[in-house]
Amino acid sequence: MTDETTLPVDENQLIAERRGKLKHLREQGVAFPNDFRRAHYAGDLQDEFADKDQWTAEALDATGRVIQMAGRMVLKRVMGKASFAQIQDMTGRIQLYLQASTLEESYEAFKAWDIGDIIAVEGSLTRTKTGELSIKATKIKLLTKSLRPLPDKFHGLSDVEQRYRQRYVDLIVNPEARDVFVKRSKIISAMRGWLDARRFLEVETPMMHYIPGGATAKPFMTHHNALGLDLYLRVAPELYLKRLTVGGMERIYEINRNFRNEGVSTRHNPEFTMLELYEAYATYSEIMDLTEGVIRDTAKQVLGTTELQWEGNAIDIGPAFRRWSMTDAVLEHNPDIKREDLRNIDIMTAHCQRLGIKLKKGYGWGKILLEVFEKTVEHTLIQPTFITDHPVEVSPLARANDHDAELTDRFELFINGKEIANGFSELNDAEDQAARFQAQVEQKEGGDDEAMHFDADYIRALEVGLPPTGGLGIGIDRLVMLLTDSASIRDVLLFPYMRPQGH
Repeated sequence: MTDETTLPVDENQLIAERRGKLKHLREQGVAFPNDFRRAHYAGDLQDEFADKDQWTAEALDATGRVIQMAGRMVLKRVMGKASFAQIQDMTGRIQLYLQASTLEESYEAFKAWDIGDIIAVEGSLTRTKTGELSIKATKIKLLTKSLRPLPDKFHGLSDVEQRYRQRYVDLIVNPEARDVFVKRSKIISAMRGWLDARRFLEVETPMMHYIPGGATAKPFMTHHNALGLDLYLRVAPELYLKRLTVGGMERIYEINRNFRNEGVSTRHNPEFTMLELYEAYATYSEIMDLTEGVIRDTAKQVLGTTELQWEGNAIDIGPAFRRWSMTDAVLEHNPDIKREDLRNIDIMTAHCQRLGIKLKKGYGWGKILLEVFEKTVEHTLIQPTFITDHPVEVSPLARANDHDAELTDRFELFINGKEIANGFSELNDAEDQAARFQAQVEQKEGGDDEAMHFDADYIRALEVGLPPTGGLGIGIDRLVMLLTDSASIRDVLLFPYMRPQGH
C-alpha cells in the first residue's frame, strides 16, 4: 500500500466508494457503534469443537450455545439468498453462514459490506457439508467501516519495507508475522517467570540519565526545559542497577529499553530491549550457568524444543554451551600469530593490515585483539559459545582476572555468529573503577565518541561497598530472532525504526 496521494486510480476509486458507504451510514445514525459485547473467540471455539466426528452439525445444534463474536471480515462470498463470510479475531478465524430469510434487512446491508470491515455476529454453531465449523448467524452488525482495502489475499503485503511501515496491515494479512509477536510476548513472560521463581526482583530505573554510562555506546541527547539540563537517553541501566545492589537488593533484574545513537542494520535498532540482571555473591561462571538455564528453559516452555533453525543453520541449545577464551579463539583462527605476539601492538597492527582491518589511533592491544576476533572468529560461532576473558581495555566495568590483571572475568554469548548476551564479574573496587573511568575520559578526549563519562556518584556508591556480584545482559530482540528463526531485527520489532517516506 502506498500513500493516498499516489494511489493507483483503481484503489483511489475503491476508497472513494467506501467513503460513500460511510457517508450513508452516518446519515442513518451512529456510524461507529460501541454497544456490542463479545463473549466468544474464534480460536477457542475451533479448539473446543475440533473433533468433527464428535461435533457434527446435529451435536452442535443440540448444545443450544448462543455465540457472540466480533472480528474483521477477511473473506466474503455472496450466493443469492445465502452467503458465507470469514472473520478474524486475536485468536484465529471462523466461518459465518448467513441466510437472507433469517437476517432480512441485515442481509441486504451485509451485501454492501467490504473485506476489512469489523463486524459483530450472534448465532448458533453448525458444521457445513465440507466439515467447517461455522456460526449460523441470527444477528449481524457493522461496527467499523474500513476505508482502505486490504492487500489482495493471494499476494498479501509482500513488500518488506511496507510490512514494517504498516505493521497494522501486516498483522492482519500475515499470520506468521502475528505469530512472531505472540511468541515474543511468551518469551519475555517465560523469562520473567524463570527469574521470579529464583528470588530475583524486577525493578525499574531511569530512562533519562545525567551521565550516559553502563556501556561503550554513543548516546542520544535531550533537554529538560524546567531544570535547564541536558540529559541522555540511557544506553544501559547497569550503573543504576548496581547502585541498587549496593543498597542490599541482591538479586534484581530489569527488562529495559535502551537507546544507542548508532547505525541501523539487520542486527541493530536505535532502541532495543534488554534483560539486565545482577546477583550478589555470584561469579561470571555462575552467571554463565544462569544464562544457559534461562535461554534453554525459555525455549522449552515456549517452543517445546531446544533444537532450532536460524537462517538455515541447525542450532541445539540443549547441550552445555562451549566456553572458549578470546585468546584461544583468535589463535585457532589466526595460525600465523603466536601467543606471545598477541600483546605486541606492532605485530598485531601489521596483522590487521593484512586482514584489511582499519585501526583508530590510540588502540591498545586489547582493542586490536577484539578487532581481530570480530573479523576472523565471531561469524564462525554457530553453536552456542561463551567467549571469555576479554581484555580490560574493552571491559571498563568488569572485574580484572586474579591471574592476569590485563584480562577480565567476562563473557559474551554468541549463537549463529551473533552476540546474544554479555556478562561478567562486576568490578567492585572503587579506586580501580575510578582509574578506568579516567582512561575512558581520555579516550573520549582523543576522539572516541563511544567511550564512557566519569560518573562520580557511581564511584561514591562503590565506596559504600558493592558485594562480589555477577551481572548479565541478554539482548531480547536477538533472542527472539533465534527462537522465531527471524533473519532481521525488524521482523521481531513491532515498529522498527524507518526513515520517513520521502526522505
